[in-house]
Amino acid sequence: MKYLNKTENYSIPQRLPFIPLRDMVVFPYVVTPLILQSEEAMHVLNKSVLENSLIGCVCQRAPFPKEPQPRVLLSVGTVCRILQLVKLPNRRAKVFIEGLSRVFLRNIVEEPPYFRADVSEVAEVEEKSSLSETLVQSIGALFKISLSAGRPLPDEVLKTLNKIEHPGRLADLIAITLRLGVKDQQEIFETIDPLDRLKKVFDLFSREFPYFPLRPHLLFNTCRETGKSQRDHSLRPSARGHREAQDEDPYLTEIQELRENVQAAGMPQKVEEIACKEIYRLERMNPISAEYTVSRTYLDYLIHIPWEKRTTDNLDLGRAQAILNEDHYDLKKVKDRILEFLAVKKLKNPMKGPILCFVGPPGVGKTSLGRSIARALERKFIRISLGGVRDEAEIRGHRRTYVGALPGRIIQEIKRAETSNPVFMLDEIDKIGQDVRGDPAAALLEALDPEQNFSFTDHYLDVPVDLSHVLFITTANTLSPIPAALLDRMEVIHIPGYTEEEKEKIASRFLIPRQKEENGLKDRPLSFDPEAVSKVVREYTREAGVRNLEREIAAICRKIAKEAAMENQTVEVVNESVVEELLGPRKFFREVTQESDRIGVATGLAWTENGGDIIFIETSKMKGDKGILLTGSLGEVMKESAQAAVSYIRANARSLEIPDSFYQEWDIHIHIPAGATPKDGPSAGIAIAAAVLSLLKERPVPRDVAMTGELTLSGRVLPVGGVKEKILAARRAGVKTILLPKKNEENIKDIPEYIKQEMNFILVEQIQEVFDLVLPA
Repeated sequence: MKYLNKTENYSIPQRLPFIPLRDMVVFPYVVTPLILQSEEAMHVLNKSVLENSLIGCVCQRAPFPKEPQPRVLLSVGTVCRILQLVKLPNRRAKVFIEGLSRVFLRNIVEEPPYFRADVSEVAEVEEKSSLSETLVQSIGALFKISLSAGRPLPDEVLKTLNKIEHPGRLADLIAITLRLGVKDQQEIFETIDPLDRLKKVFDLFSREFPYFPLRPHLLFNTCRETGKSQRDHSLRPSARGHREAQDEDPYLTEIQELRENVQAAGMPQKVEEIACKEIYRLERMNPISAEYTVSRTYLDYLIHIPWEKRTTDNLDLGRAQAILNEDHYDLKKVKDRILEFLAVKKLKNPMKGPILCFVGPPGVGKTSLGRSIARALERKFIRISLGGVRDEAEIRGHRRTYVGALPGRIIQEIKRAETSNPVFMLDEIDKIGQDVRGDPAAALLEALDPEQNFSFTDHYLDVPVDLSHVLFITTANTLSPIPAALLDRMEVIHIPGYTEEEKEKIASRFLIPRQKEENGLKDRPLSFDPEAVSKVVREYTREAGVRNLEREIAAICRKIAKEAAMENQTVEVVNESVVEELLGPRKFFREVTQESDRIGVATGLAWTENGGDIIFIETSKMKGDKGILLTGSLGEVMKESAQAAVSYIRANARSLEIPDSFYQEWDIHIHIPAGATPKDGPSAGIAIAAAVLSLLKERPVPRDVAMTGELTLSGRVLPVGGVKEKILAARRAGVKTILLPKKNEENIKDIPEYIKQEMNFILVEQIQEVFDLVLPA
């Protein structure tokens, strides 16, 4: 059913065919679909379409007889224009008709399957008066208010409602919108006087909305008292009627509740003034307008921001240390930093929250450490992932002029946490992207600056919010993608990978008990031998963290749980043979111990986002004049390192006791395996130089000697990063001796003592020292 603003001009003949209707009334200015069940009715419609496209519709009085008769038809019908006729299966048809006007029926004659009658159009008086104008505007507005708390109005009905000035058309529109019974619709349809018809409609929709504050007699008595006075005077008593019913009107009650909530929210004075102005605007809006919803949502956010709500920190340092040790193994630097924060807060309160950045490979416990910190402080914990975020509005929100605008994630999460001092973790901050919608990293500059975040301004709220009490923690796998300005605002704490011994202790203390509980084996006498745990660590995982280690332990527990569920005999002690039986053949081998000394091959050390790794640098020579060939998905920096290494060897050929003309006779091909994996960085410089010299001297480099360091053209060895991760990777691969730059000596202090005793570390300053060690004369 569709309501029309106006219809085209038409001419009504003196006599028309009429279709009798049972369960519906066709109002003027309405497009209505009808289903025809007989071929005779279709024949009449086809004939009407050919003649003038007009036909009449008239409703029958209840109770409906089996066959329509003239005596049961209403005396008032509707002249309709046939818009479309669609044939349906089973000899049916669907016709769309447009109501044009009311008509009186006389001399009704039955001509099956329809009736024919003389018609005269009902003339509705369109004389404008103060009374009719007041009624139309007041009832139209009250009808919108009533429906705002129930079902929403369709857009086309709302647009038409705003344009209607005639009381009769308004009455018809409300009667169509309300889901009235046929009897009520017939009564309204047969009421010819427009004002009487509007009063009946008002009675009906007041009954449909029982909470409606103004009773019909109040509104109509008010209008009658005004007579022909000015419309402004007419609206004032109506407003008094609103105030009389304030206790029952949900709209007025909502406005009053908003005022009370604003006063109780503890907002800063300037923010409270803005909220009060917004309520003032809201009070004068139409409740069904789109702007009303926008303003109401904005006030909700302002009210529910925890302006003064804070949790009380537990400053018991001993308890905090116990919780951190209970949840995580090692990580001494991080734990000390949190205890330092608590100690300072205990001595100086209030204080600004620090901005910490945990950097380390995946699986070392960065995210779970944030939860432990929140538990130790007895604060609420919030975590949002920034991986893949490319829109600045995700951080700072959209301005309210946009459709569907919302605050940024920071404000949304603080509102959800209901406290202004949570532990707020921004995970994967190094994975932030940027595009034409802005740079999210730049939007974080204000939030993560202790000197600015006391007045963080979200685009949606457009008022300052104090974030200085929030303990922000960010996590990253690497620092290189983070903009320098953002990195400068954070206190970086490096979390290195775990040694194999540390992984075994973590598995025994944390991972195995957790997986036993998650797989329903908590109450069963199941234990893991230390040798079995060591086998899983060394032969089935190769990572800096413990994520894959936990997956392998979970796989063992699941397989045992399956046997227990099938009531088969299960093992009580997991030993090495059980591990191999349940997990299959070993997945990883010690590369260096499996290799043999080869000419032109050197062992290098690399650092990636996933921790340290070893790389084998292979070289080969062939006749030609192309110079250097570089393969293995090498980045620009690594290519330049290779060129620098070859240039140094060419420049010092005589002192290195190799032919000066080797570069003119031979092409040098340098390849780093795992060609599908991108590689970059300068730290392979000395390893490339050692491999090339080994090739030219035709003497092998010892396979159990690994090296890392940047090489300059003058032969100096410069320091590199990720030393601990590289040493752990070398140890996993079976390397016994590691060559490091002299300036990385301080990094060796972070290595556990048992690893220092097990491995041999040699510090070098010049590349010649490397050559003397790996290729002695």
